[in-house]
Amino acid sequence: MKYLICLLLGFSTLLTLPAQAQRKTKVKTKGDVAVSAANRLQPLFGGISPAQAQALVGAAFLADVERSFPSKTEASRFFSTKGYEYLTEGKPDTAVYRFNLAWLLDPKNAEAYRGLGVVASRNPTPDQSISLLTQGLALAPNDALMLADLGSSYLIRYEQTKKKKDLTTGNDYLQRAVATDPKNAAAWQQLARVYYLQEDYTKAWDATHKGGDLSINSIDFNFLSELMTKMPDPQGKFK
Repeated sequence: MKYLICLLLGFSTLLTLPAQAQRKTKVKTKGDVAVSAANRLQPLFGGISPAQAQALVGAAFLADVERSFPSKTEASRFFSTKGYEYLTEGKPDTAVYRFNLAWLLDPKNAEAYRGLGVVASRNPTPDQSISLLTQGLALAPNDALMLADLGSSYLIRYEQTKKKKDLTTGNDYLQRAVATDPKNAAAWQQLARVYYLQEDYTKAWDATHKGGDLSINSIDFNFLSELMTKMPDPQGKFK
C-alpha cells in the first residue's frame, strides 16, 4: 500500500483536476512537429510516438510514477482502473487521459485499449472503437468483455452500413463472448439482436431470455417491442 499512499500525496493535483485543466504545454519534437496538450484527450495520445507522449506527460511525472509504484505494469493497472472509475462518474475526457497513461506505461495492458474503445464507442461511427478493441483483443484473446464490446461495435456498424460482413463478424465475436463467459447478460442481449437481424426470431427469444435470466436490467425493452411484433414470446413471459 505504500506506493498508493505516495501516489495520492505526490499526484493529488494531477488526479483530481479534469484533463482539460492540466498543463497546456506544447512539446517540440524531432522534425519540429508540435504536439499540444489536446493530444492527452485523444486515444493513444492521437497516434504520436511513445517518446512524444513521454515528453508531453513530462519527465517529472514519470519519475514520480517510478518512485511510487513497484513497476510500470502495476502503475499501468492503477491508471486503467482509475479510467473506468472516471467513466462511471461520467468524466470521459479524464478517463481517456488515464487510459492513455496506462498505455504509455505498459503498451501490453489490454484494459487500456478496451477502456479507450469504450469511450470511442460514443463516436458517431464505431470505426475507432473497433480499431482500439481489436488491438486490445490481440493482447487478451479470451477476454469475454472485450469480445462482447467488439461484437457490439461491429453490430453498430452493420446497422449503419448494412454490410453483411459486419453482421457476420459481430456474430462471431458475440458467440465467442458467450462461449467464454455464459453469464455475460449484455452479450446475450446483443446476440439476440443479431438473430433478430438474421430473422431467426426463435433464437432471438432464446438469447433474450438467457440474458434476462442473468440480469433483468440487461433487457432493452424497445428491442423487446420490436421482437414481439415479429413473434410472440414462446415462453409467454413478455406480452
